[in-house]
Amino acid sequence: MKRPLALYAAAAFAFLYLPLLTLAAFSFNSSRFTVWEGFSLRWYAAAWGDAQLLEAAGNSLIIAVAATGIATAAGTLCAYALWKRRSPAVSGLLYATLVTPEIVMGVALLAFFQWTFRSLDLRLGMHTVILAHVAFSIAYVVLVVLARLRTMDATIEEAALDLGATPWRAFREVTLPGILPAVGAAALLAFTVSFDDYVITSLVAGVDSETLPMVIYAMARRGANPAVNAVCSVLVVGFGALILASERLRRSA
Repeated sequence: MKRPLALYAAAAFAFLYLPLLTLAAFSFNSSRFTVWEGFSLRWYAAAWGDAQLLEAAGNSLIIAVAATGIATAAGTLCAYALWKRRSPAVSGLLYATLVTPEIVMGVALLAFFQWTFRSLDLRLGMHTVILAHVAFSIAYVVLVVLARLRTMDATIEEAALDLGATPWRAFREVTLPGILPAVGAAALLAFTVSFDDYVITSLVAGVDSETLPMVIYAMARRGANPAVNAVCSVLVVGFGALILASERLRRSA
């Protein structure tokens, strides 16, 4: 049984990673097409010199950092509240947000923003993208942090309260240090999810808030552009490193 299972695992990994390896290989190809003509860094230089790509990457970083900060803070406190007072209904609603199709959530958020902003005379822009990203990434933070809280001994915090600590001080000095690795892992996960999102972002973004996935999709639709291969290769390596770091933090939690 070991050999067939090993072959099955190898085939599964090949199916997952061969397209990514092919993408990375052709990002170093001197040719514009998928015919190997020699090693070159011209497409990385082209991507670096593309003003539209750089502006979109900057927008994506700003949105992802802001959404991650808000979602991590709010999600951690929400997880703490669910740990202190168990609520199966609220926990179930969190899972519901994860399985809701992105197109449905995007349309719902767009309708909500249009209805809300009509009376406030506001328009879609960077702020709506950040709020939308907080809306769908906060569930990831809650679930990761809540999983760590459920393995903690609640009597430690109760002992701090018995010794005269306020609830906020007990949380800050006793509970928070114990869940900090999980909070870090949740933040890295939220950052990755926010930076990579396309469907919801494309529905709630304004004309001045194009993100990197939106620009890459538009460039890919216009035809072969090896600069896209270079950008995608950098993203795969960067977010692969973030995911590995997140997994290490989660295991140390």
